[in-house]
Amino acid sequence: MERIFAPWRIRYVLAPKPKECVFCTAPKENKDKENLILYRGETCYVIMNRNPYNPGHVMVNPYRHIPSIEDMTEEEMIESMKLVKLSIKAIREAMNPDGFNVGVNIGKVAGAGIAAHLHIHVVPRWNGDTSFMPVLADVQIIPEALEETYEKLYPVFHKQ
Repeated sequence: MERIFAPWRIRYVLAPKPKECVFCTAPKENKDKENLILYRGETCYVIMNRNPYNPGHVMVNPYRHIPSIEDMTEEEMIESMKLVKLSIKAIREAMNPDGFNVGVNIGKVAGAGIAAHLHIHVVPRWNGDTSFMPVLADVQIIPEALEETYEKLYPVFHKQ
């Protein structure tokens, strides 16, 4: 078995897990850069994923703490799709991916890491972005720091 040295992961492993919903507390703190919030709408906002599948992986979240699409208001439904569209446009301009995965995991059994608060994943994809690492070693390599990706994306989100 090969070992990969990834010392930054220990902060996440050892960090106390929040008792409150991070998707509810982050927008209330008014620390958008620190919390990686890229864009705020009226009913929903865009935040970067702290454990991304690929660089530029963002999530569109309603401000309200709801678990599923059927709990969304009409306004939340419309704005969430507008923010998915804005996310794709901004990521495409800033990072030039070859494609995207957009998806919602509803419930733990469906893969939702935070099942109590609905979020829509927007994941940029590049040709060849899947290597032997995730297949053989169950390891994903993210080649860019979250803060660097934030600095690329933030201005593009706000010029639209």
